[in-house]
Amino acid sequence: MPEILIIEDDTAFCQMLCKFLTKHGYSVSSSYSLKEAEEKLNASTFDVILSDVRLPQGNGLTLLSNIKKASPKTQVILMTGYAEVKTAVNAMKQGAFDFISKPFTPDEICSVINKALQVKAPKVPSNPRKDNSDKKDGITQTLVGSSESSQKLWQYVKLVAPTNMSVLLFGESGTGKEVTARSIHDASDRSGQNFVAVDCGAIPKEIATSEFFGHVKGSFTGAIEDKMGHFEAANGGTLFLDEIGNLSYEHQVQLLRAIQERKIKRVGSTKEIPLDLRIVAATNENLIEAIEEGRFREDLYHRLNEFSIVIPPLRDRVDDIMRFVDHFLEKANEELGKNVSGFSKEAKEVIQRYSWPGNLREMKNVIKRAVLFTEGDLVMYDAFPDQVITGTAEEGGHKFSKSEYEKERILNALKQTNFNKSKAAKLLQMTRKTLYNKINLYQMEV
Repeated sequence: MPEILIIEDDTAFCQMLCKFLTKHGYSVSSSYSLKEAEEKLNASTFDVILSDVRLPQGNGLTLLSNIKKASPKTQVILMTGYAEVKTAVNAMKQGAFDFISKPFTPDEICSVINKALQVKAPKVPSNPRKDNSDKKDGITQTLVGSSESSQKLWQYVKLVAPTNMSVLLFGESGTGKEVTARSIHDASDRSGQNFVAVDCGAIPKEIATSEFFGHVKGSFTGAIEDKMGHFEAANGGTLFLDEIGNLSYEHQVQLLRAIQERKIKRVGSTKEIPLDLRIVAATNENLIEAIEEGRFREDLYHRLNEFSIVIPPLRDRVDDIMRFVDHFLEKANEELGKNVSGFSKEAKEVIQRYSWPGNLREMKNVIKRAVLFTEGDLVMYDAFPDQVITGTAEEGGHKFSKSEYEKERILNALKQTNFNKSKAAKLLQMTRKTLYNKINLYQMEV
C-alpha cells in the first residue's frame, strides 16, 4: 500500500484530504508544521509527499532538497492557493515531481499521485566510483565541457569556490548561470548547507522586503503567520540572486545594508538576525550601463562584484555541443521513461549547425521534445521544431541570430495576443517594462 505524507497547516483541509485518500487505498499520515513533518520523515520513508508551499516557520520548498537527498525515490507534490508560474518552476528545479493549485478536484489530485507513483526509482550504480567519475572537487562537471571557453569557466569556478568572496555571474539567458552558482556552492566549505535560489525579476515589488527578510505575524495585512525570508533560509549556505538588475532602487538599498551589516530584521520585528552566508548574483544585462543610467547602485555593484565570471553562450562552445546534447538526451530518457540511444546523421547535422540562441535552456527543451516524438532508437531530424531545422540555413552569409530569434518570438507573442502588450509579456515570461525595452531596442513598429 503506497505511503503518503500530507504536510498542511489548514487542519480541516488536511483531515478532509486524509479521509479521501484513505478511501482510495492509500496509507496516509499528516503533519501540520515543518517541525512535525521532519520528525515523521526521520522515522519513516514515504512514497509521495503532498506539501503546502506556505507553512508556519517556513515553506514546502525548504524541505525539498533534504527529502530528495535522504530518499531520492520519494516524489514531492507541492500544493498552493497562491498559484504562480515562477514558484512552480523553482519547485521543479529543486526536485518537485509536480505542482498543483488549490482548489483542486479529487480526480486531479488522484491523477497526480498515480503519475508520481509510476515514476521509477533512480538506479543505484553498481560501481560507486563510476557515479562520481564526472565530479571534481565536489563540482558536477557534466555541463562544463572541454572547449577553451568552457575550461576557462571551470578554472574560475575552482579558483573562487573555496573563498567567501561574493561572485557576480554575467551571461545571456539560458547559459546556465544557476548551474554555475550551484557548482560554486558545491565546491565550497558551505556545500553541506542550504543553496537558496531567488529570481529577483519574479518578486512583486510590494512583497520583496518580506520575501528577502521575512516577517512576523500581524506586521501587515495578510501576515497571518511568521515567515522566514530568503536570507534567513540561506544562512550558513549560499544565496543565489538571479536577475539582480531587476531589483527596484529601494530594495537595492535594503540588500546593500544587509550585505554590509551582515544582519537583518524580519518585517515588524526588532530582533536582529546575524548572517553568515555567501552571495552569488547573476544578470544578463550590462550593469555598468544601468549604473550610468541611474537604475543600479554603484556601491551595491562593487559589493556583489568581488569576483566576476562570464558564462559563455553556446555559440562560443561549439566543441561542447554534442557533449551537452548527450547529457540532455540521457536526462530526457530518464524523465520520459524512454531508451533513445542517439541521433541520426541528419539530426546531428541540424544540432551542430543551429546557433542555439536560447543556449542550454533551449537545448534542453528541444532535446526533450525530440525524444518524446521519437519512436525508434535514434532521434531523426524531423523530430526537431521548425525553427531549429530552418535556423541551420545560412542566408546571405549570416547565421540565424539571437536578435532575430528574439524578435520573432516577440512578434509571434504579440500576434497571439492581438497586440496586447501586457498579455504578450506574460506569454513571454518577462515584465511589461522589459518587453517595451526590447520593442524599442529592435525598433519594432507595433
